[in-house]
Amino acid sequence: MTAQDAARRVTRRRARTRANLLDAAFAVFAAKGFGRVSIEEVCEAAGYSRGAFYSNFATLDELFFALYQERADLIAAQVADALAQDGPGLDVPASVDRVTEVLLLDVDWLLVKTDFLVHAARDPAVAQALLDHRTRLREAIADRLLKARGHTELPAVLVDVDGAARAVVAAYDGVTTQLLLDKDGDAARAWLGQLLTALLTDGSGTSNES
Repeated sequence: MTAQDAARRVTRRRARTRANLLDAAFAVFAAKGFGRVSIEEVCEAAGYSRGAFYSNFATLDELFFALYQERADLIAAQVADALAQDGPGLDVPASVDRVTEVLLLDVDWLLVKTDFLVHAARDPAVAQALLDHRTRLREAIADRLLKARGHTELPAVLVDVDGAARAVVAAYDGVTTQLLLDKDGDAARAWLGQLLTALLTDGSGTSNES
């Protein structure tokens, strides 16, 4: 085996270790809450030593941030992909159906996300990272709505595509808060679909045509 082959094996093994630590941490954080979890508990759940943990993360905060970033980037990509499937125009009801179908509406994720929000509220650096993610999500939505301008008209009350994107994110936040309380994922998807369709159309389920 060459030195290059050995280095690749080490890199792959480290990537697997990191992924396993993130998966284990997700389960432990969801079950107990970020502030109640120790590094030892994450290592035990993943089946690794503290040495394996520290070879990938300097602190539990760093792991928590990496976990949030991974899931948040997945959601942004899901939304962007779902919105990109129409032609120049935007079939709002069909796009809403695709978005609500792929969105990560998972109670465990929402518990972790809520912990991260509380953590961010007390740490300016973490808060900025959360704001950056929300900005990317809004920009992905606004970019798609902008491309449809001239083909699909938004309700005037939203003012512009940025206002529409903010409304979409706010609707998602509200529905997921309710989901945390009643644990009804099917109802959350249905309600989110109805809410987004109402927000982005003239109220009849069809877009205004310019």
